[in-house]
Amino acid sequence: MPTYGGYSNTIVVREEFVLHISDKLPLAATAPLLCAGITTYSPLRHWKVGKGHKLAVLGLGGLGHMGVKFGAAFGAEVTVLSTSPSKEAEAKALGAHHFVVTSDPEQVKAVKGSFDFILDTVSAEHDMDLYLSLLRTNGTIIGVGVPSEPYSIRPFSLLAGRKSMAGSGIGGIPETQEMLDFCAEHNIVSDIELIDIKDITTAYERMLKGDVRYRFVIDIATL
Repeated sequence: MPTYGGYSNTIVVREEFVLHISDKLPLAATAPLLCAGITTYSPLRHWKVGKGHKLAVLGLGGLGHMGVKFGAAFGAEVTVLSTSPSKEAEAKALGAHHFVVTSDPEQVKAVKGSFDFILDTVSAEHDMDLYLSLLRTNGTIIGVGVPSEPYSIRPFSLLAGRKSMAGSGIGGIPETQEMLDFCAEHNIVSDIELIDIKDITTAYERMLKGDVRYRFVIDIATL
């Protein structure tokens, strides 16, 4: 049967595709976990990021803020890399231990060769050679953002230090359930703005400007 997408009041679905959400989690703030949450949880789990690792999260937006929360919850030392100095307080409130303004050459120089992993959440063009230089030997950049243009990388940015570049999409049903259970146990949800359906156009315009902290969620009761 057709489901008519995310604005449906009810749908019929096979039980193996259903996820259980704990009563401990507020539904509105849990909704983005099924997108931004699993998109960042899955690669951090796959690469076993945790205690003893230095993790940088590149970009503090809808994906990045979840990467910070999960990275900190897994026990990693988390640094946010951002072009916006104004986001430092927000990053640390989310659980980041450090903040680097990537437009400041001195701050960038101070963290060269220091990270085990960089979770790249940026969907705009950016200098991959610069960020590869921030990895230590055997370090990995994990791309979860989707820039519109192909990456441009100098070969020696990878060869020097035996560095890797990888990518990750969304996770499957079992891993998504694992994430939801982890979030219930650790009280992790997305930071959202709950909006009425009548405000969807304004919200979309704000999203294009990056004016959202950090996900819009539509209150379906306002349909």
